[in-house]
Amino acid sequence: MPSSCARWWARVANLFPTEEAAVEGAETLDTSVSFGRSFRFDWDAGEFALTPTGRIAGAEGAGAWLEWCAKALQTERYRYLVYSRGYGQEFDSLIGSGLSRAAVESEIARIATETLMADPRTASVGSFSYEWERDRCLFTCEVTSVRDETGTLQGSVVNVG
Repeated sequence: MPSSCARWWARVANLFPTEEAAVEGAETLDTSVSFGRSFRFDWDAGEFALTPTGRIAGAEGAGAWLEWCAKALQTERYRYLVYSRGYGQEFDSLIGSGLSRAAVESEIARIATETLMADPRTASVGSFSYEWERDRCLFTCEVTSVRDETGTLQGSVVNVG
C-alpha cells in the first residue's frame, strides 16, 4: 500500500504539468527537432559558396535543412559508402524503364518525396512541376519543415529509353 506522501504527490503532480496543453483545433509545430548548421553549396558552380572574405558560407536553421534537401536530391542512393542506406534518391532506376512521361513524372514525385521525408525536419513535399527538354525532365517541388518553413527545390532526371 503506497504511503500517504506518495498518494498526495500523485494527486498534486498533475496540477503543474510540464508540457503545454494543446488548444483544440490549433496546430502545434515540432520544435524538438534540431535543425543544426551546414555549409552552403553553389550547385551551379559545383563548389562551396564563399563569403566576401573568402570563407565557406554557412547556413543555420531552415537554410541548413534546405541544403540537406538539395544535397539528398543530388546524391544517388547506395553509391557512396559514407552515406547511410536511407540517404539519397534512386532516379537512375528510371533510366531505360520505358515509362511514359506521365509515369516518369509520377515516379519522380514518389522518389523525391520518399527521399526528403526521410529527414525528421521535413513535414511535407508537394507542388511538383515538370519541364521536359528532350529526354531530360526538370522538376521543382515545394518542401515544408516541421517548423512550417517552406522552400523550393529543383532537380533533373534523364529518361533514356
